[in-house]
Amino acid sequence: MHGPKDEVIYVGKAKILKNRVKQYFQKSYKKSVKIQQMVSLVERFEYIVVDSELEALMLENNLIKEYKPRYNTLLKDDKTYPYIKVTNEAYPRVMKVRKRYTDKAKYFGPYASNEQVNEVIDLIRKTFRIRNCDKSFTPDHPAMNKCMYYDIHQCDAPCIQKITQEDYRIQVEKAIDFLNGKYEDIVKELTRKMMRASDNMDFETAIEMRDLIRSIEAVQNRQKIIAYDSEDRDIIGMRREWSDCIIQIFYVRDGKIIGRDHQFVDIDREETDEDILTEFIKQYYDGTPFVPKEIFVQKELPEKDILEQWLSQEKGKKVHIVTPQIGKKEKLVELAITNAGILMNRYRQQYREEDQKALRALHELQDIIGMEELPRRIESYDISNTSGVLNVGSMVVYQNGKAKNSDYRKFRIQSVQGADDYGSMKEMLTRRFEHGLREMRENADAGKDNAAGSFSNFPDLICMDGGKGQVNVCEEVLRDLGITSVIVTGMIKDDHHRTRALLYQNRELPVDEHSEAFKLLTRIQDEVHRFAIEYHRSLRAKNQIRSLLDDIKGVGAVRKKALMKQFGDIDHIRVASVEDLSRCPSMDEYTARQVYDFFHNNPDTAIGTFKVDGNQKNGKD
Repeated sequence: MHGPKDEVIYVGKAKILKNRVKQYFQKSYKKSVKIQQMVSLVERFEYIVVDSELEALMLENNLIKEYKPRYNTLLKDDKTYPYIKVTNEAYPRVMKVRKRYTDKAKYFGPYASNEQVNEVIDLIRKTFRIRNCDKSFTPDHPAMNKCMYYDIHQCDAPCIQKITQEDYRIQVEKAIDFLNGKYEDIVKELTRKMMRASDNMDFETAIEMRDLIRSIEAVQNRQKIIAYDSEDRDIIGMRREWSDCIIQIFYVRDGKIIGRDHQFVDIDREETDEDILTEFIKQYYDGTPFVPKEIFVQKELPEKDILEQWLSQEKGKKVHIVTPQIGKKEKLVELAITNAGILMNRYRQQYREEDQKALRALHELQDIIGMEELPRRIESYDISNTSGVLNVGSMVVYQNGKAKNSDYRKFRIQSVQGADDYGSMKEMLTRRFEHGLREMRENADAGKDNAAGSFSNFPDLICMDGGKGQVNVCEEVLRDLGITSVIVTGMIKDDHHRTRALLYQNRELPVDEHSEAFKLLTRIQDEVHRFAIEYHRSLRAKNQIRSLLDDIKGVGAVRKKALMKQFGDIDHIRVASVEDLSRCPSMDEYTARQVYDFFHNNPDTAIGTFKVDGNQKNGKD
């Protein structure tokens, strides 16, 4: 379904499409307020015919993830959860990542928290002495120096060949066994080392082994909540109250609960539990690196058969969706539901407290500036560049005291060359508010309010990340465009680069550092910096990759894309062998040799060095 601006507002599927669409417009069909509102906005329909229910389900999933239609059930929290990655290198590393590549590495997870991942990785490095560096080296090209981790017995220094590649691989395999939950052999080996060290009066080593054993047992005990069989399964429990919904997932691997996760789901009050769980499963397991053999849910799902068919196709083995009725399995689902309820109560209280603090901060800002109305919408802007190269601007938005990420905007500065922050700021502000005025006119012509577009929703307050100069630039732009309803302030910093006062109408207005207003301004200041710098770094990285790969004979757009998809980043391409490069899609042996020679025979791009903006650098940028 397409809305007034031809945007996709809903994606659905049906065996008999005519009947499904017709019921939305029948007076006899009882419709929720949400559905009534959706139907009133439909301008046109678009449909795609496929050969099976499975294809329809997969297509529906893809379209919902692509367009994020406002009237579909959507996961509120789009955060990515951390995995532990064992790299596919001559001397593999163990690291935390948030994205899974098709790079032949091994991935474990997802884990519910950073703390859990960091603890496991730290334990692996201490126990198996897996390297912690990002040095680029090979057996034929060892590094020049070892690092401190060798001296503190947390790395066997393969970089300077203190351990053979074969022995290092054995340690990596042991670490992989550990990540797979096989602790017994590792504990036995450490116990033998501890006893041998004790017999040899090497008490320092014995204590080190004892502490490692205790750490492993602590991790094992936290993960061994249940162990009545050896299956892999996810336990899903849902708790809803009005339009709030939390879904709790327990990860059971090899019969043991090894972690948990929760998701907030944006629902309609009149949606059934079965519909919510069905939509959740489709979105949650779409593209996930691991699908368990069994998924436990609290309700029988109407699309169970087709969901099982799709999940089995994703996993490559048969997957079952089970609704336990009695016994231990039913109690597991009850445990997940109970935990979802606990989270519901906790977060509802937390949100109430956050809302109260945000409201208090807005009232304090109103009093400090002397505004007639609360500054419900606050915008801030920042410029980022490197010596005048790749000028970019960022706009962040806080609505009712909270970040509104959907209204954030990025700007590539077009008319300004060199490090001219004032000129760049003027261009960004002009583009932002001219776009808003244009949207206002379009909305008025279409009979819609300004909420229909993010640019036409003007701020009550602008907090410029600078002093009088930036404030003057912003006021000049607004004055030239005839905008008089927006108040402009500048954030004046203290010695710790925190906002100590607001500049308004050439007066400094102090802000109490213990107030909620101070905390809100600090968050806005940090956020606008972060957003601008991240955008600038992403563009700089793309330019760096483009400049390197474009210099290689025979590597065009298709091969460049294939290389980046296969290896993940430029560093992995740099150390890849000719055989690995030639196995990449669209590559042949001749071109693989060209890529290999480029990085190994060119002094400007050899292992350990690369070019940034034409200058040779060592290490990573």
